[in-house]
Amino acid sequence: MTLQAEELRAWIGRSETIQDAVNPTPVIALTATLDHPSVPVETGTTLPYLWHWLYFLPMHRQSEIGADGHAKRGGFLPPVPLPRRMWAGSQFEFRSPIRVGDRAARTSTIDNVTVKEGRTGTLVFVKVRHEVRCNDSSDPALVEYHDIVYREAQGPNDVAPPPQAAPAEAQWKRSIVPDDVLLFRYSALTFNGHRIHYDRRYVTQVEGYPGLIVHGPLIATLLMDLLRRQMPQAEVASFRFKAVRPTFDLHPFHLQGQPEADGKTIRLWASDHEGWLTMDATAVLR
Repeated sequence: MTLQAEELRAWIGRSETIQDAVNPTPVIALTATLDHPSVPVETGTTLPYLWHWLYFLPMHRQSEIGADGHAKRGGFLPPVPLPRRMWAGSQFEFRSPIRVGDRAARTSTIDNVTVKEGRTGTLVFVKVRHEVRCNDSSDPALVEYHDIVYREAQGPNDVAPPPQAAPAEAQWKRSIVPDDVLLFRYSALTFNGHRIHYDRRYVTQVEGYPGLIVHGPLIATLLMDLLRRQMPQAEVASFRFKAVRPTFDLHPFHLQGQPEADGKTIRLWASDHEGWLTMDATAVLR
């Protein structure tokens, strides 16, 4: 794997820029998907945190799509020869608002590629830095680091890592039923063709999971939405999340939050129906 690691690390520094317009229709659609009341979305409306994922969508031709629903390996992302790809986490700096009507550009750069040997085989971690600039500004409105992990196919003797119990107490709580429609609508809004989120035959028979997998970014968005519902006027300076355990559509899952004593740090997490931690996150207010 040494030579291959060197080949993959050659992708470090590669960059691409995508232009987009922050149009109101995706905002209206996600507002409905997250079950908020319908409100006018006018030019100048500030995007809620993480809703930039509705833009800069992957527009690969159908002939460029691989068996898993993602674009075939290579191109901007390194050609990692491992079949399973997951969104492991992200870190954000929110520097200035992104508003409906803005002309936006996202510059993405391969920040790092790391190859490791894990308990179940080879793992490849790819870190991508995204910078979103609005209206030709030289300063980014948003800086995001996106962590992607590639892993080998699940073997018959693989044993899942031991689960971690979620915190028992939370000031904020909300339960979500991740039905097929919710997952489909979020996939459609983010133009995400990854079959693990909507193709039950594929996810169970090919990738060996028990059910459809709830998108990590959707759970992260719901955690930030929990903060928004509890503190509508809060201004967030930074946010980070880490996916700890897959969430499946077989049972409801739970969102929880707990403001810390410093008045600025908000601990957020998600747990499954058995109380196991599935996502750990922290928001820091201005």
